[in-house]
Amino acid sequence: MQLENSSAIVSGGAGGLGEATVRRLNSAGMSVIVADLDAERGGALADELGAGVRYVKTDLTDEKSVQVAVAAAQDLNPLRVSVAAHGAGSATGRVVGRDGSPMPLALWSQTIEVYLTGTFNLLRLAAAAMAGNEELDDGARGVVINTASIAAYEGQVGQAAYAAAKAGVVGLTLAAARDLTPVGVRVMSIAPGTFFTPAFRLPEDEAQARWGTGVPFPKRMGRPAEYAALVEQIAVNDYLNGETIRIDGAQRFGPK
Repeated sequence: MQLENSSAIVSGGAGGLGEATVRRLNSAGMSVIVADLDAERGGALADELGAGVRYVKTDLTDEKSVQVAVAAAQDLNPLRVSVAAHGAGSATGRVVGRDGSPMPLALWSQTIEVYLTGTFNLLRLAAAAMAGNEELDDGARGVVINTASIAAYEGQVGQAAYAAAKAGVVGLTLAAARDLTPVGVRVMSIAPGTFFTPAFRLPEDEAQARWGTGVPFPKRMGRPAEYAALVEQIAVNDYLNGETIRIDGAQRFGPK
């Protein structure tokens, strides 16, 4: 699918994976909406990249908020790429804690709401907008790219809620791709391993020493630019549909 003269929306666009994706898609000739709650970082990124990149404060769990962001993308150019790269910080907790108390239901609900329901909210609204686009080659109108995690397959201790949410994203991928076949919108997901982003709140060398050594090869944490490169490849390759791609250096999470 051709990216020039079209627009993209990137949720979590002010964060590590999202920011790299905004930069990559903009350099490929797309107008991009930075959809994020962080007005300071999102606005700074839009100001830096200039014309064609706009920041829109967006809450993925709120229907009207996402509708505004999608409309802003359509105002720039036809919306053809939607990327859900948002996060919500740490979401950990054992099903039953060491003190014998069950996981608070609110922690479970919040995690599912942000990582799964928020992802679906953007998917459905972006896809509805794409359905009205003019057809390109092979009848393509757009692509939705979601972010899962290898925790969807190998959830670790304390990750029950997060792993369930990300497994939901994986399960959503093929079903949504089949749903959207009649309107020419593809659905793909990316399952990153351990990537270094500002969310770690550590110098990169410290984070690499702590987590990078557990990756088989390359023996380091992933780089946001590598995630963004995969987003672009998925966007331009029309035969990628209904699948989740791991990008993890052959890493497989252990129990801890």
